[in-house]
This record gives sequence, C-alpha cells and structure tokens, in this order.
Amino acid sequence: MLLAVDAGNTNIVFALLDGREVKGRWRIATDPRRTADEYAVWLSQLLSLEGYDRSDVTGVVISTVVPRATHNLQVLAEKYFKTTASIAGQAPLEYGMAIDVAEPQSLGADRAVNAIAAHALHQGDLIVIDFGTATTVDWIDYRGAYKGGIIAPGINLSLDALVNAAAKLPRIAIEAPADPTVIGRDTVSQMQIGIYWGYIAMIEGLVARMKAEVARPVMVVATGGLAVLFEKHTAIFDHVESDLTIQGLAMMWERAGK
Repeated sequence: MLLAVDAGNTNIVFALLDGREVKGRWRIATDPRRTADEYAVWLSQLLSLEGYDRSDVTGVVISTVVPRATHNLQVLAEKYFKTTASIAGQAPLEYGMAIDVAEPQSLGADRAVNAIAAHALHQGDLIVIDFGTATTVDWIDYRGAYKGGIIAPGINLSLDALVNAAAKLPRIAIEAPADPTVIGRDTVSQMQIGIYWGYIAMIEGLVARMKAEVARPVMVVATGGLAVLFEKHTAIFDHVESDLTIQGLAMMWERAGK
C-alpha cells in the first residue's frame, strides 16, 4: 500500500491508499522541528486504529511546500517503513507536464500535483481552486499545461490578521452566517459576514475574471479542507475533489511504475 504525504504550510496530511482508494487519512499540524520518531509514534497508533500495520506500507510519496520538513519525512520512510520516499517533482516522479509560466521552478508542488490530478479526472480547460493556508486559483489548459494563476491569503490567514490587528475584535468561527443578510447588527455577525461572504465574493470575482481571460469554456474544480465550507453557498464550483492532491500523488506513483 502507498503512504501519500501532502506537507502544507499549516497541516501535513497522511493518506493510506490501496491503488487510488483512500483507506485512511490523518492530519497533523506542520512543525518542521517534528522528528521522524515523533511522526512514527503518532502514525503507528493511527494505522493500528484502522486495522493496519507499518508493514502494510510498501511505498511513500511526498508532496511538500515546506523544505525544512522534508528531511524528517524522508527519514520516517527509511527508518520506519523501510523504503526510500519519492518526492513529487524529482526523479522518478517528474511532473511530466508543461509549466508555461515565467519561472516554472517556482511552482509549488501541491499546485503542480493538483494540476496533474485535475487534468486526469476532467476534460477541457480547468480552473483549480485550492483552499489552504493560501488560496490558489490556477488555470490548466485542455492539453494539461499549467498556464498560471493567483495566490491570495487563505480565509484563516485573513481572519488571523484581522483579529491580531484590531484589539477589540473577538476570534470567531469561520462558518456561513445563520442570517443571509449582509447588514450585520452586532460585531460578531458583521465579522462573519465580512469574512465569509467577503471571501465568496473574492473567489467568484477572481474566477469570473480568469474565465474572461481564458475565453473558452472552463470547468471549476475546488479542493482543500475548506472547499466544502463554501460549496453550499456559491454556484461557481463544478466539482469538489477533497483528495485532489492525494489522488495526484497516487497517479504519479502509478505513472512511474511503482
């Protein structure tokens, strides 16, 4: 079985796959100081709870945007799973797609892997929105080439900046306001409206502008942990693929003949 690891700036997701079927999925806060031994204790317990053992893992593949965390994840694979981890974007897991931007080497691994998965799952031109620490909006053309995109602050990051900069504003949960009005009657409701509906308005506006520039029919694919938070209150998503990065890693693993 394959252990796919998606190391983001806020969380690291570990997923156990049998082919492309996700058998288990676990999330831990990203901390570059966390050692391979710490990962192993935590992950071994979670594998056991799902009825699996470390010996069931025959391969490890990693997508990371946190270089400082990569080494300890590689040690985890070697020491506890007795295998050499494959890193997305490095041989033998090259992306194998055109990256048609000014600085191809600057494209984050997660965005490249998402592009590979989205193109494999859906035909035509695609806009892929990934709701993470940052929210990224990327265009993948009908041939599977990455053509460019947008990076915006993630909704949690936006809320943190607001609360930290304004001493009298409370920390609130990120959720759709119970009342659909956009005229809040108290501080909390006004913050919820600004954060939630403001974020939806930003995404809808960016997607509309990107579609106008592409000037061809475009399908919108959303992913990331917060995608389901917005799904019920906007019509811009054609598909929500919660495991897009994990599926992309599995596809790259298969393509490499692993």
